[in-house]
Amino acid sequence: MPETKPETQPGTKPETKPGTARNGKAPGKAARAAKPARAAAGEAAAPAPAAVPGPLAVLKTYKLYLGGAFPRSESGRTYAVTDHTGRWLANAPLASRKDARDAVVAARRAFPRWSGATAYLRGQILYRIAEMLQSRGEQFAAEVAAAEGVTTEEAARLVAATIDRWVWYAGWTDKITQIGGGANPVAGPYFNLSTPEPTGVVAVLAPRDSALLGLVSVLAPVLATGNTAVLVTSHPRPLPALTLAEVLATSDLPAGVVNILSGDPAELGPPLAAHQDVNALDLTGAAPDEARDLEVAAAHTLKRLHRPDPDEDWQAAPGLARLRSFLETKTVWHPKGI
Repeated sequence: MPETKPETQPGTKPETKPGTARNGKAPGKAARAAKPARAAAGEAAAPAPAAVPGPLAVLKTYKLYLGGAFPRSESGRTYAVTDHTGRWLANAPLASRKDARDAVVAARRAFPRWSGATAYLRGQILYRIAEMLQSRGEQFAAEVAAAEGVTTEEAARLVAATIDRWVWYAGWTDKITQIGGGANPVAGPYFNLSTPEPTGVVAVLAPRDSALLGLVSVLAPVLATGNTAVLVTSHPRPLPALTLAEVLATSDLPAGVVNILSGDPAELGPPLAAHQDVNALDLTGAAPDEARDLEVAAAHTLKRLHRPDPDEDWQAAPGLARLRSFLETKTVWHPKGI
């Protein structure tokens, strides 16, 4: 019988077996070799995937802390902050005399509310700040290690001591009145009662060498006794203080109770010492040759003074001296039987 071809539907192509050409013959060696060559050529021509860029480093911008806000210095000046090896860390604002005056205005505005709060409430607010310090302990430890040139372990220990110091002063807010006040014996039908009250606005020159523990040791007693503060940071080591400002800004501390200036104490100290609306001055961070001039300037406005102790050990038990430094004693006479 004659061979018949398989029928195909119109518009369709005849089925071919794998490994055969359309003419029914197997493809030659040249055709088989061309396929890998074309594939290799296609792979070579394909563009290489673009490299994924790494995360962009965002350099932190440090600012002053005045009245609960974070302004730049009105002068627009900054200065380079380096670690103990001279490596650049950041640029800090260089506060001016105008910034110092603005800080005093903010502190005076906040004084009635802070001093008028109950001692228990002040203690609760300060205790909350200690909790927030603890939550940012790693950041503070890194800044302390860079500023003071200590090991990571030592920096962590200093941060823990700082938190303990803050809690210790927070506990004294409702107890210092019992220690510093009392009933006085008098010869007559009267009650004579003495009670300590906050002085007012206190300008504090933070210690130069202890960037965080010393800083808290001079600031916390000012707040615990109901005063408001204008704090001048350590000039070479300001970053822990400026980071502390971020903690204070997000706590329950009213705006203006603490105002933080980074800059040169030699520039900021004289206007604060002579300012008539500053009631007390802590000279801890003043150089010995500057402290005497600041005392003379402060005498014209009868300020309370805390003189620097060059041998002060910040890790020793603090005692009550700083709590009592910025308290006034009010004495009241009251007739008996009325």
